[in-house]
Amino acid sequence: MRAITQHRYGGTETLQLTEIETPTPGPDEVLVRVRAAGVDRGTWHLMAGRPYAVRLAFGLRRPEFPVAGRDVAGVVDRVGADVTTFAIGDEVIGTADGSYADFAVVPVTRLARKPASLSFEEAAILPVSGATALQAVRRAGVEAGDRVLVIGASGGVGSYAVQVAAARGAEVTGVASGTKADLVRSLGATRVIDHTREEIDAAGGRWDVIIDVAGLRPLSLLRRCLEPDGTLVIVGGEGGDRWLGGTHRQLAALALNPFTRQRLTALMSKETAADFAELADLADRGGLRPVLERTYALGEAAKAIDHLVAGHVRGKVAVSL
Repeated sequence: MRAITQHRYGGTETLQLTEIETPTPGPDEVLVRVRAAGVDRGTWHLMAGRPYAVRLAFGLRRPEFPVAGRDVAGVVDRVGADVTTFAIGDEVIGTADGSYADFAVVPVTRLARKPASLSFEEAAILPVSGATALQAVRRAGVEAGDRVLVIGASGGVGSYAVQVAAARGAEVTGVASGTKADLVRSLGATRVIDHTREEIDAAGGRWDVIIDVAGLRPLSLLRRCLEPDGTLVIVGGEGGDRWLGGTHRQLAALALNPFTRQRLTALMSKETAADFAELADLADRGGLRPVLERTYALGEAAKAIDHLVAGHVRGKVAVSL
């Protein structure tokens, strides 16, 4: 089969379109014929091995999984001996240890049925970013009437977080560039802060919940913008040093949390079939829509990653097979 492979850490120049053996599913796995695969920041981190802490889990000297990509949408081609919940021909979404290929093996613990209302390309950008947003909103305990600030509202995770919080009845303010304000409003935000013109504390407002997906704003600034009994969930933060990246803020928040009325938390998202199924149901009921900016062919996967890292993507991009 065709696959985008990588045998050393580095930039997109390390990716190659090659022919490799089609994998065989284990007893609790299925083989998916890939129709589309998502592109997210995690793909870049696993490719680059940055921050270096990533290598502790995914290979110290080289990537443990040679095929790039994680999000996947496709059709079940073969099932393992113990699989009873899926059959050949089922349309599915999930996460694989390498989805930029004609076929990918997916454990049933990370597999759900594809939303009928979405194309394969739209469905492929749902699992990782959508589940992260869902878990962030859940961790924050967002309820109807809460004032919620989503930092990074036009990106992959942020675009879903705005929608999930708004669906729960929250009043959502999104932080994004002015050129993406229309997108953020269309997702359910009642107000947009243009981070290229003003900081989040410029108007002196406070929020019950802050979900921080992007940037490296100091913890002190985030706390000033939070109600005295409010909740902060730090999901991500690009940049930082080569060792920990932006995770120093998560560590600081967890260390300070026991000493303040504010609830300061960090999220390490999990990939679960249950969350993927919940996202699929939300999409089919019209409560969630993936924002797909554009698609790339399999051989253009490097271009897709470069486009994402450049920071200009509205929502997400996908690789289509």
